[in-house]
Amino acid sequence: MDTEVKVVDDKKIEIRNKILIIEEAMRKIPGAFIGDSDNCPLKHTFVDGAYVREIFMPKGMLITSKIHKFKHPYFVLKGDVSVMTEDGPVRIKAPFAGVTPVGTKRLLYTHEDTVWITVHVTKETDLDKIENEVIAKSFKELGIETNESLEDEAIKLLEFVKEEICLG
Repeated sequence: MDTEVKVVDDKKIEIRNKILIIEEAMRKIPGAFIGDSDNCPLKHTFVDGAYVREIFMPKGMLITSKIHKFKHPYFVLKGDVSVMTEDGPVRIKAPFAGVTPVGTKRLLYTHEDTVWITVHVTKETDLDKIENEVIAKSFKELGIETNESLEDEAIKLLEFVKEEICLG
């Protein structure tokens, strides 16, 4: 029984590492954008006790998300997107509703223009304070294991994207 759990954990660590590698490689591409951008416009809505964040992601984008500290709902209102998390790849077509587990970091490829909404429980209305409250700076901050040395995996990056992320 312990062996089965170890294998699952090793696979999750491997996928986390690959997502981090891809994100690091993307940062080095000339013209890549990091963080909030006019390329993927955001809409912020505040209601009593919650922050609703809507992002528009154009067709053909490869995007990584931040690491989420808390479980929260999300909704895909429009589009078709392949998503990789430590639990493996899925293809989501709107309309879709799901729950983001603690520690989730996603790698997304948009097959169509996509609208994705997340809802975070918070009384804050300051975006910087919300980010500090709901986003982890690293997996380590949450006690989630990754491989600190990412360079050894970089060669496998393109094959991983081709086989696991784009899903046809």
